[in-house]
Amino acid sequence: MNLSLKENNNILIRPLLYRDWEVVESLVAEDRPEDGNGASVAHRQLENLRRWYGILKLLSFFPNPCQHDLCVYVAELEGTVCGLIQVAPFNKTRSTWRVERVIVAPGASQLDVGSQLLRHCFETIWEARTWIIEVNVNDSSTLALYRQNGFQPLAQMTYWAIAAELLADLAAQEPDLPNLLPVSNADAQLLYQLDTVSMPPLLRQVFDRHILDFKTSFLNAFLTNVRQWLNHSQKISSYVFEPQRKAAIGYFKLQLAHNNSQLHQAQLTVHPAYTWLYPKLLSQMAQIVVQTSPHHALQLASADYQPEREEYLEKIGANRIEHTLLMSRSVWHKLRETKPVSLEGLQLSEVLQGLQPARTPIPTRMSWLKSVTKLPNNSKLDISTSESTLNNSSSQNDSAPTETNESTENGHLS
Repeated sequence: MNLSLKENNNILIRPLLYRDWEVVESLVAEDRPEDGNGASVAHRQLENLRRWYGILKLLSFFPNPCQHDLCVYVAELEGTVCGLIQVAPFNKTRSTWRVERVIVAPGASQLDVGSQLLRHCFETIWEARTWIIEVNVNDSSTLALYRQNGFQPLAQMTYWAIAAELLADLAAQEPDLPNLLPVSNADAQLLYQLDTVSMPPLLRQVFDRHILDFKTSFLNAFLTNVRQWLNHSQKISSYVFEPQRKAAIGYFKLQLAHNNSQLHQAQLTVHPAYTWLYPKLLSQMAQIVVQTSPHHALQLASADYQPEREEYLEKIGANRIEHTLLMSRSVWHKLRETKPVSLEGLQLSEVLQGLQPARTPIPTRMSWLKSVTKLPNNSKLDISTSESTLNNSSSQNDSAPTETNESTENGHLS
C-alpha cells in the first residue's frame, strides 16, 4: 500500500464496521511494536471485540457499563482502510479518556493519518477534558505523533516481571497483615483517599477520579463476572486498614490468568508514609498466585515518583520488561484549535475596548478643585468674594440667636 497523503487529503474517518475486521487484523499483524507482549495483548483484545461485535454494537446505543467498549474508528482513503484508533473513557465521569492504540498502515504516513484520527476523536468526544496515552519510550515515531498533537509527558512507567521461582520464595514468607480486608462498595471513600494521597497533584488532576470510580454497580459486577468466565481469568482485591487513623494504607488487585500464554497482572497502591508494606503485600500476592497457578509470572508496574517500590523490586531480583511514557493532552489545546485567533485581524478599537470606562464619570470634590485652579484671575476673585459674603452671612446668622437669647433673659429679669 503506497499512499501519498500530502497530495490527497480526502481521508474519511468513520466508526468501525464488521466488514473491516479482516483489514484490521492484518494491520495489527503488520504493526510490530518494540514489545511483543503489547502486540499479543492488542491482538487478543481485538479478537474479543470481533467475537462480541454485534452485542457491543447494540449496547453502544444506550447508557450501560459496556457502552464505550466498541469506540473504534478507522481512516479510509479511496475505499482502503489505512489506519485505526481505539479510545475508551478512563474514569466513570468520562472527563478523562485514554487512547488505547493508534495503528497506521505501513505504506501511509503515520503523522498524517494518525493526526487525523486523533483530531477526529478530539472533535467528536466533547465530554473529554483530558486525554492520556501510554507509549513505549523506544517507539520514536509514535512519540513524535503524540507530541505533534499536543501530548506532554506526565510520568515514566516501568513494568516488572516477577518469575514463578521468585514468587515461590516470596510466598514462603509470612505477610503478617492482620488488618487485610476484602474490598466492597462501603470502602470506596477509604480507597479514594488512598488513591488521592499516593500520586502527585498533576497526575491526580489528570486522572480526575472520584468516589464513584471505586464503587461497582450490580450490573457492572455481573458483566465483570461474565468477562472473567469467558477469558478464563479471576480478580482478587484487598486493602490494609489502619485502625488508629481509620484509613486505608495499602491496596492490591490481582487479575489471575489461567491461560499459559498470559501473565498475572497486579495493581498495587501504597501510602507514601507506609512503604514498609511493599514486602508484606508482595508476599500476600505471591501466596495467592502460588495457590492458584504456580507456573505463571506476575507483572507489576512502578512510576518514577515511587522510588521505594523500584528499589525493592530491584532488590528481590525482578526483571524490567518495558519502559513507557505516560502523556496527557488538556482541553486547552482543543479550545485553541477550534477557536483560532489571528493578531492581524484585531482592530485597535477592539484592543483598547477593555481600557474604556464602564460608566459615565461622576464629578468629585477633587475634580471641582482642579477646575477652580484652571479658571482665570477675575473668576477667582469673584469666587473669593462670594465665599467671603457667604462667610459674613453665616457669621451674622450665628450671632442672631445669641442676641435673642440675651433679650429674653433681660425680659425675665425685669
